[in-house]
Amino acid sequence: MYFEPGGIYHIYNQGNNRQQIFFERENYLFFVRKIKDYVTPYGNILAWCLMPNHFHLMLEVINVEIIPISVNSVGVTKSRPDTEILPSNPDTKILGSQKPRPLNNSIGIMLRSYTRAVNNQENRSGNLFREETKSICLNEINGIASNWFTMFGATFLNVQIPEYQYPQVCFDYIHANPIKSKLVEKIEDWEFSSFPDLKGFRESNLANVKRVKELGLIV
Repeated sequence: MYFEPGGIYHIYNQGNNRQQIFFERENYLFFVRKIKDYVTPYGNILAWCLMPNHFHLMLEVINVEIIPISVNSVGVTKSRPDTEILPSNPDTKILGSQKPRPLNNSIGIMLRSYTRAVNNQENRSGNLFREETKSICLNEINGIASNWFTMFGATFLNVQIPEYQYPQVCFDYIHANPIKSKLVEKIEDWEFSSFPDLKGFRESNLANVKRVKELGLIV
């Protein structure tokens, strides 16, 4: 995965061989805390949804690297201390052996940490997630990693999956997952999604509601 500042990315992965990755409510809540620790320091979470065997994140990237600082955190599903991460910038002095950590590395650490905890909980071993986490850039930014191209004066997104064509379409697609999987009858009834937060049904501790409104995304 390659990320650029200013890019809005759809990040997703699923259980290896489509196996279950969340086994009880606390697993979902623990993973939300992992996202907050390992992903939010890089930018704004615009949408998220955790499903029994996969997850979706929609992230507006601000920092492509951070300075990791080890801290302790509290959680039922837990194997070792989490990491607090601070934005990297040219004026930051790196102490000791601490080096900037790229976003893709942080996502990998998050998934491995969660896997260790769940394997311990379920008395299992081996990979929990698919080896490759996918990311698709949903907006046009200036850089070599952009999925957008211009032809005959028009701009297109070079992605063949209709659900990922534009930020609003992907935003809606992420939130509609529980309905499509027949887990609930109404989107707001699925606890493990940003939809209830963005609709104001509960206080958001992950999605940046203010930024979602600024970008004109319609809930």
